[in-house]
This record gives sequence, C-alpha cells and structure tokens, in this order.
Amino acid sequence: MTRHDPNISPVIRQLAEAEVNRIAAGEVIERPASAVKELVENALDAGARSVDVAMADGGKTLIRVRDDGHGIAADALPLALSRHATSKLDGGDLLNIRFFGFRGEALASLGAVGRLSITSRAKGASEAAQLRVSGGRPEPVRPAALGAGTVVELRDIFHATPARLKFMRSDRAEAQAIGDIVRRLAMAEPHVAVSLTDVSDGGERVVFRAPAEPGALFDALSARLARVLGRGFVDNAVRVEAERDGVVLFGLAALPTFSRGAAVAQHLFVNGRPVRDKLLIGALKAGYSDLLPRGRHPMAALHLDCPPEAVDVNVHPAKTEVRFRDPGTVRGLLVGALRHALAGAGHRSASAPWAASLGGSSPPSRAPARPSSAALGTARAAQAPWGFAEASSGDAQTAFAVAPSARAELAPEPVPEVGEHPLGAARAQLHGTYIVAQTADGVGIVDQHAAHERLVYERLKRARAEAGVPAQALLIPEIVEMPPDDATCLLARAPDLARLGLVIEAFGGDAVAVREIPAALGEVDAGALLADIVDELRDLAHSDALEARLDAILSRMACHGSVRAGRAMRVDEMNALLREMERTPHSGQCNHGRPTWVQLSRADLERLFERR
Repeated sequence: MTRHDPNISPVIRQLAEAEVNRIAAGEVIERPASAVKELVENALDAGARSVDVAMADGGKTLIRVRDDGHGIAADALPLALSRHATSKLDGGDLLNIRFFGFRGEALASLGAVGRLSITSRAKGASEAAQLRVSGGRPEPVRPAALGAGTVVELRDIFHATPARLKFMRSDRAEAQAIGDIVRRLAMAEPHVAVSLTDVSDGGERVVFRAPAEPGALFDALSARLARVLGRGFVDNAVRVEAERDGVVLFGLAALPTFSRGAAVAQHLFVNGRPVRDKLLIGALKAGYSDLLPRGRHPMAALHLDCPPEAVDVNVHPAKTEVRFRDPGTVRGLLVGALRHALAGAGHRSASAPWAASLGGSSPPSRAPARPSSAALGTARAAQAPWGFAEASSGDAQTAFAVAPSARAELAPEPVPEVGEHPLGAARAQLHGTYIVAQTADGVGIVDQHAAHERLVYERLKRARAEAGVPAQALLIPEIVEMPPDDATCLLARAPDLARLGLVIEAFGGDAVAVREIPAALGEVDAGALLADIVDELRDLAHSDALEARLDAILSRMACHGSVRAGRAMRVDEMNALLREMERTPHSGQCNHGRPTWVQLSRADLERLFERR
C-alpha cells in the first residue's frame, strides 16, 4: 500500500459534494435490499395504507416503491433529495424519534449511486410533480401524472460506483434479501397492505402479497404472522403480553417443540422498528433455556414498545441495532414474560410433523373383498372388551398373542371420563413405552419415559427454588488469576452468584478466590467455570452459565430417576401420569426438547382410513 512521503506534508482539501454523497451512501445503501428498506420505511412514515414494491434482476436494474401516503409538495422535492433534510425531526431531538427514518440520508444516497426518479402528489395538490437524479446530479422539477401518494423508482443501482457492483451477489440471492426485508416490515405494520412483485424479463410474478389486516392490533398481528410465517407458527405459538416500567411487550412465541435448526425465524421489533439486537436475542435464548435441545432455535415475533427517550436508535447507519437506557429492565421483562407464557402452555406440544401428510394423496380406492365367516368371528372377538370374550372361542386369547406388547391391564378402579381431562383416559400401553389415551376428540400417544423425565425435572427445579442451591465449602479456596477487568466484572456479580451456590471474593491483585461451589457440580474446574461466566457477562451483560450447568445436572438426575421405556404400567399409573402432565408446566416436551406426546384428532383418523 503506497502512502505519502513522510517528508512532505499532505494537503488537506474539502471533498466535492458528489464524493461526499457517494461515501455516505456506502454506509446507508449496502445492497438493493437496503434501498428497499429505506424506501418502504419512508412510505410507512408518510402514513401509507398500501405499499407496493416491484423489482427486476434482484433489484440491480429496477426498484420501484409505490405508496398512497401524504406525498411531497413540488417545491419540496429538491430539498428532499438534499442530505440531512427531513420532516421527521423538528428540533434535532435524537431522544424523541417516533419514525423509522430521521437522518434524511436515504434519498440523497440513492440519488448518488443510481438513477433515481421521484413522482409525488401531496394531499390537496392540483397535480403531481417529478424529479430525476442521476449520479447525484438533479434535473429540474416537472409536472407529472399521478393520482395520489408517491412513486420512487431506482434504476441501475451502483452504476455511479461500479466497484460496489463487484461485491453484489446473484440475482436470486439479492431478490431473497429484498423479500426478507419486505416480509419483516410487513410484520411491523399489519394494518398496512404490502406486496412485492418481480418484473424481471418483462414478466410480472407476485412474490409476496399481504392485504391490510382488520381488527384489533393483536388479531391483526396474528393474521399477518400467519401469512408471513405460516399458519403452523400461529397454531403452535403462545401469546406473550407483559408490561414493566412503561415498557410493553407483546407478540407470539412458538412452543419449544416447534423450533428451527437455525436462528432465521426470530423477529424482534422495537417501537415498530425491525432490529437485530444482541441484548434481545440473548434474552430470547434465555427465555427458552432448558426447553430446547442443542442446535435448535426458537421461533418468535415479538414487539417491544417503550418511550422514545428510553431507547437510542441512532447507533448504527442501518438502524438495525438499538441501545436501551435500562437494559436490565428490558431483558428481565422479555425473559420473564417468555417463561411465564411457555409455562402457561402446560402440556401443549407442537402439531405432529407428520400431520400434514394426512391430507396428502391417498392410495387408489378399490372395492373391499367380503371377509370369510372365520375372519369376521375373529374380528368381533378381538374388538370385544378384553377379558369378556366367550371363553369357549379362545379368540380373545388369540388377540393377545398377536400383539403381546400392546396388552393393557384393566384398572381396578373406574377409569376417568374421557371428556374430563385434556389428555383423556389411558386405554393401553404399547411396546412398554407408549401410553395410548382416548381424548374427547381423538387419540393421544404419550412417550412415558420422556413425559416422566420432564415431570421429575420440574419437581427438582421447584425444590431447588424453594430450598436454594446447596453449596460445598472448599477446604482450601481455589485462587484464579484473571485480567483485572474480568475480575472486576465478576466480583460485581458476586451476590447473584452466591445465590446459585458459587461464593467468590477478591484475593488481591488480579486474583479471585473461590470459597464455595454448588454441591451438585462435584469436582469442577473453577477457572474454566469463571471464564465461561465472564465471557457471557461481557457478551450479554448477563450470565446463565452457572445456572445452565445446574439445570443440566438436574436434567440428568431426572433422566435416571424417571420411568424407563419397557416398564409395564398399570392403567391407574398411566392415568396418574397423564393428570400430572396436565398440571405441570412445560410437560409438552422432555428435557431434551423432544415432544412428550402427540395427538390424532378424529378427523385425522378418518382421513387415515379414507372415511372422509
């Protein structure tokens, strides 16, 4: 890399306005999806009730956004294309931002990197006006034809900065990024109609369309999420609502058994703004702690509304990160609300992944052959109540011999009524592992080991919460050397760690003395444990490392202390297990995140047997 001669003082000079705009545009407009984001946000800020987006070649050759908002007056168009010109800040108060945009950089940046055309008609204006800009050079304003609102058209993005074109991805990848942006903004404003159309090669293919959803906010949000994320998400999610110190949280969070293999379906909004915030993502993960298996990630769409002065959105050029004045309150609200909502789901489990196949193509029907009289007799005996078949026939015993692992013992006491309980009444045990229960509207199948494992685990956690975490004092305190900043960070959380059985204190210099450790951990590398805790504290300002280790131990204890697969159970034992599942939070999934039971409705059964 060539630098200036150190013996010659370089000349400081003012950059030309066109160069300044192109440099600024590089921060705001990273790719076509960034342009779409800025333009759709401007449309929403303008009070639009309908926003239509069109793109060609992944947005590289054309991006067009049409809205029915309040429009821009003809004499204000040149000013709208100037940097740092905006109608969204009246006195420069960056702590009272109530719009998506506020910097006044988007239109100027787009005009600096592409061929931009703005056609707009302000409310009450007699006619529309149009302004074109190419490479930062504007043309005169001229009259145009437009009924209402604004149409912004951007062609040949980055033609003025060809070096940026080399870093763009394929048309398909850029189109997918635009689709993600449009869907995310559609989730932010369910009362606004949003569409995305691909007009590449002269065609017109609707990629996404969501009409304005009617009703109250929560109803409209649920309907919009069903369109964007699928009906399965809404059907397998819990409603989250909470408020603390003026901060309001609402939205939907999926059941732990309805998870994903990657964190691609976590949608978080702050005052309606889609964000990817480390604090919120960490809180979401903590809310699902000990409910998901390793490698699985929750699905959620959560909105956080707070006073504008309680959050700083001016910390990132793309405005995708925020900073809260009181992050502890926000994190505590999100974690607590999620845990409460998921615990309230009780024994709910996600719809069986194979349920969709029930509606698939069925085998070709054919006229059934008439069974023989012997087959009819055997079938009648097999369907008779066990133990009540005619002894002389021996057919009931034959039925037992055909499937001995499906044998069920009769209860010595009356079986509970099916309609009394959500999980129904036990009818049989299959292969020594699965409990078959008749529910009011179908059949439930319970994995006895997985279900009992969760029940035992929840009992152990309740006992720990009530009695505290037993600590084991070390005969000789373990001294851990660490950087001064790490030691300070760790000692500031000493009271919190002591409640979990880990007692530490300063030992002079850069050392920390470990006096007591949780008894359940047994022999542990104190240095490695403290390092893990410090890493989480620095990354998330909160650490669940110690609690996660304790939970893992309780989980292992529950696994070894629960009913094993292969153990025969009496009917009264099976029903007792079902009743406890109905009373216990999180009983819909085991400690490893797998479902503990699945259900087939009568409609599912009828489809399986082609009765409908």
